[in-house]
Amino acid sequence: MSHHQVVIVGGGAAGITVASRLIRTHPSLDVLVIDPAEYHYYQPLWTLVGGGIFPREDSRRPEAKVIPPGVEWLQEAVAEFDPAENRLVTSEKTEVTYDFLVVAPGIELRWQQIPGLRESLGRNGVCSNYSYDSVASTWENIRNFQGGTALFTHPVGAVKCGGAPQKICYLAEETFRRNGVRDNCEVIFAIAKKAIFDVKLYADVLEKAVARKGIDVRYALDLKEVHGEQKQAVFQTVDGDETVTIDYDMLHVTPPMGPPQFVANSPLASEAGWVDVDPHTLRHLRFDNVFGLGDASSLPTSKTAAAIRKQAPVVVENLLAAIEGNQPTAKYDGYTSCPVVTGYNSLVLAEFNYDKVPEETFPFNQAEERFSMLMLKEYALPALYWHGMLKGRA
Repeated sequence: MSHHQVVIVGGGAAGITVASRLIRTHPSLDVLVIDPAEYHYYQPLWTLVGGGIFPREDSRRPEAKVIPPGVEWLQEAVAEFDPAENRLVTSEKTEVTYDFLVVAPGIELRWQQIPGLRESLGRNGVCSNYSYDSVASTWENIRNFQGGTALFTHPVGAVKCGGAPQKICYLAEETFRRNGVRDNCEVIFAIAKKAIFDVKLYADVLEKAVARKGIDVRYALDLKEVHGEQKQAVFQTVDGDETVTIDYDMLHVTPPMGPPQFVANSPLASEAGWVDVDPHTLRHLRFDNVFGLGDASSLPTSKTAAAIRKQAPVVVENLLAAIEGNQPTAKYDGYTSCPVVTGYNSLVLAEFNYDKVPEETFPFNQAEERFSMLMLKEYALPALYWHGMLKGRA
């Protein structure tokens, strides 16, 4: 058994950003990060990998390279939390105790929830941007598409970046035009929601984009099964039990997602299974020495790296206050950002808070498709991530 002043569960964007900020602010802190990963991924790049703009290798670095100097790393997976005893246990039966705990293990992809999906992935025209292993197959399918039906899905529930499922649809449609096959194909975006985007200001411009591109948006449809050999996708209507089957030639799937099971099954979980934190202070609602942020948290905002960039300073400030025996005073307003790629030369930079009110960075109307914002996503944001966020500088 080992004991640490601060234990951070998760070595992704949230965990590493918090660790870096803590150790930069207080180099004497005893901080442990627990994560089994061999590699750290900049997942926002996968849209552009799937669209053939970047190689997938650009999106990953060894996890050991992003662990901040002065922070210890335990390369194991957490299996059990015992917050009443300030203790956790890993899958390797390693016991760790702590004074303070930060829980940020990310979100779980649930491929197995869709019968036929896992065995079809990478075959039978089925692809997905949502894993490093499968993202290369997306570009293979798009660039080799010769016509027929190209089908893109968006499931019920929380996903990484609410706009991501439609981004690859826009890039694929433009590629089909460039390759001269657009007149021979139907592009369908099947979304389980009743609106294309949660914030009306941005939904309006995206509705114009799909109309201009001739994309058939089918609302309130949730993917339930994939018949790979027959190239059929089976959906269920969200408001009822009607079954809708769509024949496809290419199928890009955004899988269902949810909290990691070791979180959902723990005393830290909300009723829905997420780390149960105050939406403003990010402190746990029942355990005062526990904080949570990122995709695994109960925060009612989009799950994006941009949201984490605003959440991490709040966690660090309030955690340091708690170490000193003070009450948390820093507040998070739900800010998140979703850069919605609408083509190879355009992007809508959506930024908003808990109230779905735009909270924009730039002094111009961001509810427009802009080339400059695409350049921001392709070059500025990855640099900000690797050299700013993960270093505790931004």
